[in-house]
Amino acid sequence: MSELLIVAINGSPNREGNTALLLHKAAEECEKMGAKVEFIHCQQVLKDMTNPFCVACSSPCSGRCFKDKVLEKTLKLISKADGIIMGSPVYFGTVSAQLKAFWDKTRGLRNDKKLLNVVGGAIAVGASRFGGQETTIRAMQDMMMVQGMIIVGDGYYEDDCGHLGAAAQRPSSEDENALLRASIVGKRIVEVAKATKHLRKR
Repeated sequence: MSELLIVAINGSPNREGNTALLLHKAAEECEKMGAKVEFIHCQQVLKDMTNPFCVACSSPCSGRCFKDKVLEKTLKLISKADGIIMGSPVYFGTVSAQLKAFWDKTRGLRNDKKLLNVVGGAIAVGASRFGGQETTIRAMQDMMMVQGMIIVGDGYYEDDCGHLGAAAQRPSSEDENALLRASIVGKRIVEVAKATKHLRKR
């Protein structure tokens, strides 16, 4: 079996903040299990776009807005992914604007079913213990489900990533429960990606 590719998508405007830390924790577990991990920072990817927001200028998506841009290379990368770990800080109970803007630009991938049966998991960080993490995780899951992805959640009794995914309170470096569950998200992604590799038409 060829090496699995897992893509970690950082929806935070901070490259090295609370969300990124948990994504790196998940990535470490993926790499321990033999997968290759690539990181995407949404804000950086959208930086050279004339308009970072999708305005549905064509249907199906022609991709003309990101031709020869960083985003074009980024979308080619995630179209090869076996798994995607998506992370976002909580903004008004949902995902960051950067992550939503980035994912809206994946319309073309949906046209070609490039993410069909790719495995997805989610990580969210809030300012307080009950700070909208689960609604943010559900928003990310909904975004992935529209692409036809396979979503992972709770795992084994002795080794689960949380009912929906890893939910953290900042600073995430001090949230031991979230650090553990982020690692388990990575583990679950690789386990399920291995088991479903035959379903992805590449």
